[in-house]
Amino acid sequence: MRKLINIAVVSLVVMAMLVGPAPTSSSAASHREAPLISMDPTADITDFFMFRSYEAGMDDKIVLIMDVIPGEEPGFGPNYFNFDPTVLYAFNVDNNMDGKAEDVRFEFQFKTEFRGVVKDLGLFLAYVAIPAPITALDGPGSEGLGLRQTYTVTMVRGNKRTVLGRGLFAVPSNVGPRTMPDYEALAAQGIYDLGDGARVFAGQRDDPFYIDVGAIFDTLNLRDPGVDQLSGFNVHTIALEVPTSWLTKDSMGPSDTAFPAIGAYANTYRRATTVLRENDDERNDDRRQGNGNWVQVQRLANPLVNETIIGTVDKDRWNALDPSKERRFLGYYLKPRLALALQLVVGLDTGCTPFGDADCQPNPPAPADTTLAAFNRTDLVNILLKYSPDDKKLSELLRLNVSVAPVALADQQRLTILAGDNAGWPNGRRPIDDVTDIAVQVVGGPNYIAADAGDNVDMNDMPFPDMFPFIATPWDGRDHVHLNP
Repeated sequence: MRKLINIAVVSLVVMAMLVGPAPTSSSAASHREAPLISMDPTADITDFFMFRSYEAGMDDKIVLIMDVIPGEEPGFGPNYFNFDPTVLYAFNVDNNMDGKAEDVRFEFQFKTEFRGVVKDLGLFLAYVAIPAPITALDGPGSEGLGLRQTYTVTMVRGNKRTVLGRGLFAVPSNVGPRTMPDYEALAAQGIYDLGDGARVFAGQRDDPFYIDVGAIFDTLNLRDPGVDQLSGFNVHTIALEVPTSWLTKDSMGPSDTAFPAIGAYANTYRRATTVLRENDDERNDDRRQGNGNWVQVQRLANPLVNETIIGTVDKDRWNALDPSKERRFLGYYLKPRLALALQLVVGLDTGCTPFGDADCQPNPPAPADTTLAAFNRTDLVNILLKYSPDDKKLSELLRLNVSVAPVALADQQRLTILAGDNAGWPNGRRPIDDVTDIAVQVVGGPNYIAADAGDNVDMNDMPFPDMFPFIATPWDGRDHVHLNP
């Protein structure tokens, strides 16, 4: 608990963001949040971001980012981390505010090959500085890149499928300075122009989420200072930057107001049946082969929803369902277990924020209760599941008001609207947004906003870049450190 915030000012800003000409909702962060997906890391989405680009001269673009594979230890060789060729990765967009993110879709599929000196000599390492360091993804300088991944990007609108890019190279894991002496130059080769100003990147990056995760899940055993327990770990990133007109209804731009907000989520799929085949020395592809329809194994939109709102018994079922079916889990939002935990453990009464309806309870903050009977948190329903308070369709999407101008990285505030920055969560999500502190304060209500409640981790372990793909360089396998006790 830290400095005092002017609750009246905050309330006015929050209400304006919700019911003004630019209705919005919220964003997401997720690491090992459900039993089944925690056993399937290559399909586990750790974070989903969506924001108007704040790179200079790019404010007519929208950026979608999906991070997967939580807790990548940089030095874990000889088999470093890669995307999964048997997983379908996708972004899904709702551009008419009907709560169904099926208007625009982007799919990513990967392939793996063994090649170069690693294959020719039968070496035990996937990446080697033999005959020279790896300085290229293809051609001269790529000879030591023994395990290489390519991918295809497909855009889907209705029944029309358009391949935007094929045979694109994913950037490999950052092994170390002898093997990859200029990793950022190597990574820059993995940024591809898809035409019409669209760009894509796939490869390893630093884990952008900063949180004292151990303290939070030790029954809110918070400390000051907090410890960023994701420091020194990497993730695999899929970043897509497209013109706003690609995502908005009927090719509208940022100045159009008929449908000022879009909603989106990221998800991953596996085939209904997986078959293990006998290895064939003449083939390079994976021994696993999938059959049947694609089955969703995870979805992610709003921050910390599955971790801290959905009950453990329903987490796997939640991951498998479409966001438009969120009404099935309405009870978890109206009676948030996290709010009760905050009251019982922290000892500070929780209450409704200005997002709530007239029957939102507890409002004003009520004395701590050991049951959920007093809770009717319609404010959380309005924030997380609606485009506006009078919206009858409940859908768990990350929503972005495309008419709100982006804020330059140097001026962005980690507490977003609580600090006067309306271009961050709950209006989409940027890497810098401190969704942990914001979520604790919003779920806790006025007392927690006034106390500036949070985990006391206020920044990422690496500075964020102000240009695409917006996630920092990954820690390398030789020289990385974990900046925690």
